[in-house]
Amino acid sequence: MVAGTHSNAGKTFITTLLARYFAMRGLAVAPFKGQNMSNNARIVSGGEIGVAQYLQAQAAGVQPDVRMNPVLIKPHTAGSQVIVMGKPWPDVSSLPWRIRKPIVWDQVRMALRSLLGTHDLVLIEGAGSPAEVHLYRNDIVNMRVAAEADASVVLVTDAGRGGAIAHVLGTWQLLPPRDRGRLRGYIFNRFYPGGNPALFDAGIRFLEEATGVPSLGVLPELAHGLPDEDRYGLQATDLPASRFVVAVVAYPFMSNFDEFAPLKQMEGVAVKWAQDPNDLRGADLIILPGSRDVGADLSWMKRRGMDAAVVSAGNSNRRVLGICGGLQILGLHFHDETGVEGSGNGLGLLPLTTQHKADKIQRMTVCSFADLPTTWQALEGLSFKGYEIRHGRSAPSGAHKDAEDLAEVLPGGLGFARNNVLGVYAHGMLEDECVARALVGGEREARTTPLPTLDQLVDRLREHVDMTALEELVMD
Repeated sequence: MVAGTHSNAGKTFITTLLARYFAMRGLAVAPFKGQNMSNNARIVSGGEIGVAQYLQAQAAGVQPDVRMNPVLIKPHTAGSQVIVMGKPWPDVSSLPWRIRKPIVWDQVRMALRSLLGTHDLVLIEGAGSPAEVHLYRNDIVNMRVAAEADASVVLVTDAGRGGAIAHVLGTWQLLPPRDRGRLRGYIFNRFYPGGNPALFDAGIRFLEEATGVPSLGVLPELAHGLPDEDRYGLQATDLPASRFVVAVVAYPFMSNFDEFAPLKQMEGVAVKWAQDPNDLRGADLIILPGSRDVGADLSWMKRRGMDAAVVSAGNSNRRVLGICGGLQILGLHFHDETGVEGSGNGLGLLPLTTQHKADKIQRMTVCSFADLPTTWQALEGLSFKGYEIRHGRSAPSGAHKDAEDLAEVLPGGLGFARNNVLGVYAHGMLEDECVARALVGGEREARTTPLPTLDQLVDRLREHVDMTALEELVMD
């Protein structure tokens, strides 16, 4: 198990590198996270799982499946939607979170047992901290899972934010003695790139003497193109005025924002997370991403004046793109008779009406753009492999004054455009290099910025972390 002293310590990153490393050593490796809380998900056989386990499976060279993340919690205003073994469980979603956990534990345990029976190594990722005293009794993702698998635990902390020694010592002290014994090493992640690791030695020696648990290494902060799993990783960026600027409206319940990672790697392109109308100024492209709670995110936009800023941009021939929930926000109305996502009025930039249904569409899809307005002509004829995760179905409002200007640009109600405003239901279009290049400017040379490959990142892991000790833990 890879546990962390706190959220965003680097558990996902380290687990991904270890999945690659041990797969390269010839082991059949599977990632596992008993419960994940994220609105970033991917479609696999059987339903949806968190994006982190999807990418870890790819790093390990195995097919992602629902066993790797048996419980996925997708938060929204009224609570959260609980996905169990890939599918929504409405009855469980309506329960208080403390009552949910005993109910879903059998699913977590069975998924873990199944993976243990079919793989040489299961790399378990923890969540948050394994030592939160108020969460310990209902744990289904940290030490209870480690005990079920009889797993050794490596504790990861963020050495770049300060307080790493205290974080590690406090975690060790709060763990009950029976669980402390599983703790077999520490990894200090994201050490300052220009810093001197020797200055850290005294603190590590103190920690090793106090706990009897060895340090496995100090890993410097490494540039990488792996997408962020949650909002902790989203950072404001100072952008040169000369760049092609993409402004992504970062409302509270935005989902699947990992799909914008490829744009951030393109030369001449900068992505900023917009939370204020001023953040939209100068943007060459404004994107409304997916949303787990369309009504709440639209209300957030109105409180901040973002709604008027987006409408103004759309009416002044600036390009606006909505993806999934973003498409619904760009429409006229969204209705929800089942209590899934709420009802309300959209921004009115696309003459569409959306109905939220109880059943959830979860599928892979191939999309080909056709019949696009001039503004989006560079996308004409391009195709991409995408995925759908949605309750909503949208259709043109025929009686609306702008209905005749609306074009269905992806068949089956998957995409609509009106002049400079485009809405698509399928996620993944920005992960296709040809589509992304066309989107940021048809004639623009948009080469990707060189970033370390996963294998190169594993080489850096080898340099700074005691892999012999980790191999011994695996073979123990």
